[in-house]
Parts: sequence; C-alpha cells; structure tokens
Amino acid sequence: MALFTVFGNPIAHSLSPAIHQAFAAQAGITLRYTRSLTSTAQFRRAVATFFHQGGAGANVTAPFKQQAFALVNQLTPRAQLAGAVNTLVSLGQGQLLGDNTDGVGLVRALQHHCQQQLTQRAIVICGAGGATRGVLGPLLAQHVDHIFIANRTLSRAQELVAAVGDARVQAVTYEQLQIPAGALVIQATSTDQLPLADEQLASATAWYDMRYGAQPTLMMQRAQQAGVTQVYDGLSMLVEQAAVAFQLWHPELELDTEPVLTQLRAQLMNQGAVIG
Repeated sequence: MALFTVFGNPIAHSLSPAIHQAFAAQAGITLRYTRSLTSTAQFRRAVATFFHQGGAGANVTAPFKQQAFALVNQLTPRAQLAGAVNTLVSLGQGQLLGDNTDGVGLVRALQHHCQQQLTQRAIVICGAGGATRGVLGPLLAQHVDHIFIANRTLSRAQELVAAVGDARVQAVTYEQLQIPAGALVIQATSTDQLPLADEQLASATAWYDMRYGAQPTLMMQRAQQAGVTQVYDGLSMLVEQAAVAFQLWHPELELDTEPVLTQLRAQLMNQGAVIG
C-alpha cells in the first residue's frame, strides 16, 4: 500500500488525510495518508526517514515550506517562483522533486468553484507573506490586469514586487489602498483583523479568504456588510491544491473535486470552528 503524509506543526487539525482518502476512493486506489508532526530542527531528518521507509509522496504545510524548498534536489518553475514547496515527489534513489500547488489550486478554486473571471481583472491581495508569494505566479499567468499587494509594512510588499519582477504588481499600505471598482480581493494573512474601512471594501465585487471554517471569518462578514456580493472562504483552494498534488503522484488520473469539497464542508460544519 502506497504511503503518503503531510508534515506540519501544528498538524492535528489538518484535513489533508480526509481529502486524499476521498480522492483515492474516487479513483479506486488504496493508500495510506498520515499526519507527521515534526520540528524545525528535525524536519530534514523526518523527511529523509519517511522516504527511506518507502514513502511515495508528501505534502508540507506551515512552518516548513521554505525548509522543503531548500532540501529538494529539483524544483518546478512554480515552486522556484514561490520560494516555497508544499508537495514532495520521490524521484527514486533518494532524490526529491519539490512543487508548489497553492497558486494553481487558488486559480482553479476561483475559476471553477467561485466562477470568477481573472483575465483583465484587478486583484488586491491582503498580506505580503509566503501565502501571497505562493500564488502570484499562477495569478499573473491568467493575464490579470493588475495586482495590488496591500500590507501594513510597505517594505515587505515592495520586496515581493521586486522578487516577482512584473510591472502589473504594485505594493501599497492599507491606508494607501484604493480598491478598484469590480476588483477581486484575496485575504492571504493569518489574521482576521485588517485595517480596511467599509468604504474601501465596498468597491470590490468579490472577496476570497484563504482561511476556512464552519462559519464565515470576521473579514468575510465585514466584506458582506460593506456590500461585497460574492464572498468565499478558502476551503475550495485547499481541495484544489490537494488535487494537483494527488495528480503529481498519480498523473494518469482525472479527479472530480466538487463531491470532495461538499464532503469537507459537511465535516467542517460538524466541527464548528475556523481551523485554516
């Protein structure tokens, strides 16, 4: 039986085992998918041990995505651009390929589950951390019109702009931010308190929060109250990025993510909290 895992800390809350088991059942595959709790000091050894013992593939979540980037032997172009790895693929003989499926997962979620048009769209991303860097490349590949990276610290956003090297990307503080009419706003921070006024939020037509849970996040509620008509949480991104990883390990398979998303939504409702 093929063995897969997700490395993280904390990791007990991870929905990855449920998602990948659902994909396996859909594809008629038998596999085992576990959670692996480790530490910064032990991460490299934990990965090496897992694959030495026959592991077929692994996912990586916070806070180890940058460490995974540094330890792999080969990187996909999207992982190189993201500066982080969330999927490990065994190449044999102790060699590992690192990929980052977050950005393409977000694009698929926006297009297929949220029916969002990205071509020539103005996009605002709140936050200038790893989550934002991980999705910039795939969003730009959709021929968006402009991406504003809004952050409390302007220099942090400017560093991302410099790293991506695309004239369509601009750094602003929240105070400077003027959300273009019809824009899509992506909440990519770990906080649920952003210094945005209702007047700023009202210009957007869609809000996508990378966090997810049984109830809407505080910022999702604020966006709705400000008049944003299309508001979504990040569960669809979680499922779609997992599907991309699953297909890296099983490239011959086609997956239907909709029933898996429905299953996960029901599971979250039973848990009753924001967990991602």
